[in-house]
Amino acid sequence: MTFSFRRFFAYLQKEGKQITRDPSTFLIAFVLPLLMIFIFGYGVSLDADRVPLGLLLEDTSPTARSLENAFFGTHYFKVKTSYDRTTLENELTGGSLRGIVTIPVNFSQNYLRGVPAPLQFLLDGSEPNTAEFVLNYAQGVVSNWGVQQVIERNSSLVTPIVPEPRVWFNEGLNSRYVLLPGSIAIIMSIIGTLLTALVVAREWERGTMETMLSTPIRIPEMLLAKLVPYFLLGLGSMTVCVFLTVTLFDVPFRGSYLIMLFSTSAFLLAALGLGLLISTLARNQFVASQVSIMTGFLPAFILSGFIFEINTMPYAIQVITYILPPRYFVTLLQSNFLSGIIWELIFLNIGMMLIIASFFLGIALLKTVKRLD
Repeated sequence: MTFSFRRFFAYLQKEGKQITRDPSTFLIAFVLPLLMIFIFGYGVSLDADRVPLGLLLEDTSPTARSLENAFFGTHYFKVKTSYDRTTLENELTGGSLRGIVTIPVNFSQNYLRGVPAPLQFLLDGSEPNTAEFVLNYAQGVVSNWGVQQVIERNSSLVTPIVPEPRVWFNEGLNSRYVLLPGSIAIIMSIIGTLLTALVVAREWERGTMETMLSTPIRIPEMLLAKLVPYFLLGLGSMTVCVFLTVTLFDVPFRGSYLIMLFSTSAFLLAALGLGLLISTLARNQFVASQVSIMTGFLPAFILSGFIFEINTMPYAIQVITYILPPRYFVTLLQSNFLSGIIWELIFLNIGMMLIIASFFLGIALLKTVKRLD
């Protein structure tokens, strides 16, 4: 029996009517992405700002006061000055401070004489990322202050070396520019995998799948008719996410919307194929939802490079990431938003997603035929 477009479109119409009668489908496809975009846009940030920092003044000379003013002049720290070490150390222990900078006795005297004038940086190591931030920016404040002192005191004799850093793609080092494109991959993983897995598993539970399989429709026609509506829903959800990311959160888009369409299509095919495979194996909504989260959402969040650098992972985990579609989609999203068109990345990552999609869809087709037999 050959592929029949008549049977395909009839079943496609049935799927469309079923989707319109199921509010949960639209909740997952459109309301959930909106919530997640707002959460990642407003509620999640990797930028440390106004970090509480203690400044212990054991030296009260004008030079030490000048350094104190330098710390107050940056928005990265919320500085609390004290002359009592015990008070600041208690606050550091209690978690109200993330670090203490000590300007010791004789700091000014040593500095003006040109001999080493050490400063103590005491950090809260319970949050390593914040501790590293405090250390780096505190050292930066001291370094900039030192350059300014050279300029003010001896500008005619010494020409200070002033570094001029340049950052490509994300000039302001704004974490939102990285989080929001990456969050779109998470959202698409949930929509593609969870929607398909739940809907098809529900049909297995209710027995309607067996009814459909008893009709003249062929399995490829049925599976394709099931995928098309959710593929279109995924593209619609993607459009909403990109629109909000660019217009509401001012994330730059330097690539091509056409390339974005192709990369999203390739990723949705892989995600929908995985969801279809899960539903074919599970045939139970609860099991399908749990497996979808374990194989769709969690790998997309943890192993895609969205939050954690893949290069820093153990080698065995790095190998696993090669079979995960979100790894390639996150790369394409971030390059499309921030870097622009990089053809090597585009061809490689879209190609890998299409290979993975073919594998998932092929296995889902074989398993459906086997279960029917």
